[in-house]
Amino acid sequence: MADVESLKREAGIEACKFVLDGMKVGLGTGSTVKHTVIELGRRIRDEGLKITGVPTSLATEKLAIECGIPLVELSSVDGLDIVIDGADEFDPDFHLVKGGGAALLREKIVAQESDIMVVVADERKKVNVLGAFPLPIEITPFSQSATVRALNRILDCRVNIRMSGDGPVITDNNNMIADAHMGPKIEDPISLESEILKLAGVVQVGLFTNMCDAVVLASSNKVETIVNPNGKLA
Repeated sequence: MADVESLKREAGIEACKFVLDGMKVGLGTGSTVKHTVIELGRRIRDEGLKITGVPTSLATEKLAIECGIPLVELSSVDGLDIVIDGADEFDPDFHLVKGGGAALLREKIVAQESDIMVVVADERKKVNVLGAFPLPIEITPFSQSATVRALNRILDCRVNIRMSGDGPVITDNNNMIADAHMGPKIEDPISLESEILKLAGVVQVGLFTNMCDAVVLASSNKVETIVNPNGKLA
């Protein structure tokens, strides 16, 4: 049995097969998709691959520059051909929970501008029902306690500001992350996403519904690509 990191690397590299010459590529954030970014850099260097990338976080931007991937601002292009990103959970309907890396707002903006979304993940992220991973919700710093109280009432679960050391985690957009500890009971993520987004103070929620077209999955002894039968790659 291969170790988890080796399988994640293999999955990240496998996802690169979706990337063709001339594509505009969204570059995701996370411990698995970093291998995708590194492999795309290798293909540019060794194979002459010609792509332009749009990073979903400052960390990915830094890595992409180090790997020699040409970058552009999303606003300067008319959509993207593909985004390859990670996920914290995905369910049988290919709905996702994302935001463990606190990049969910930029990730969702890039994903909605992409023709195709491919997710790279290890088998721990595959679940029957979303919610075991605390649901990340990006909120404004202004009156964040009031927003957390409102989320607590709506969701009926523990909601807390994500911390790093003695202070709150601050996103690349200078917001905060509230984590909702719902447990594995998000059976209608589409309705829940809509309900949370109605709340003033919420910038974005880490539910990515009807966006994922395929998952490149690193399981205990293999890497496989699972195509969403209702997605654009079916």
